[in-house]
Amino acid sequence: MTNMLERNKNKNVKQNKTREEYAEDALYREVWEDVNNEKTQQFLKKYWRYIIGAVLGVMIVVCGIQIGMRMYYSSKIAVAQQHEMALSNMDAGALANLSKNARGATADLALFQSYLIDKDVKKLEDLAQNAHTRDFKDLAKLHLASIRGDAMTAAELEQYLSGMDTKKSPFFYTSRLMIAEKYLSENNQSKAIPVLDMIINDKDAPSSVSATAQMLK
Repeated sequence: MTNMLERNKNKNVKQNKTREEYAEDALYREVWEDVNNEKTQQFLKKYWRYIIGAVLGVMIVVCGIQIGMRMYYSSKIAVAQQHEMALSNMDAGALANLSKNARGATADLALFQSYLIDKDVKKLEDLAQNAHTRDFKDLAKLHLASIRGDAMTAAELEQYLSGMDTKKSPFFYTSRLMIAEKYLSENNQSKAIPVLDMIINDKDAPSSVSATAQMLK
């Protein structure tokens, strides 16, 4: 047991290096650094064009992204300022022009606001056909239906508003109520009542629409 403890003790004793060993380690590190430096220089000499090209490419991409983001936010701010000014001046023409230069819901909103000011039905027709967003397309069709509904039969109105026969449309319940009212105006109870019952029994139906459906029934 004593011999084993002594052997373990001797293993744990740190052996000091000699000067020759330190010199050998230093020489090894120096040679290794020289070899690495030489390999690095050879690599750079061989691929320097590609490396420079890659660095320049990254710089161009980064600069392009930054410039693009600045232009994007600048255009957004400019559109918002033009929109605010056109609304404050109640300028239907400016809003209509803005809708041509803007995108998405902003363009649709500007055109719809332009219609509210000058009541130009052609703007509603444009929205109904070419709106960027479903919400404004359906809103335009709903307004057109209220304007031209008297000249339509109930079946024609239902066909015209068929695109809103889904809860994905924010005007689903309003369009169904309009169709039911049209069928009632033609004394067609068999078509109107099922639509009214659907609205009344749907817990998601807006309270005002549901109340109107109950009154009509």
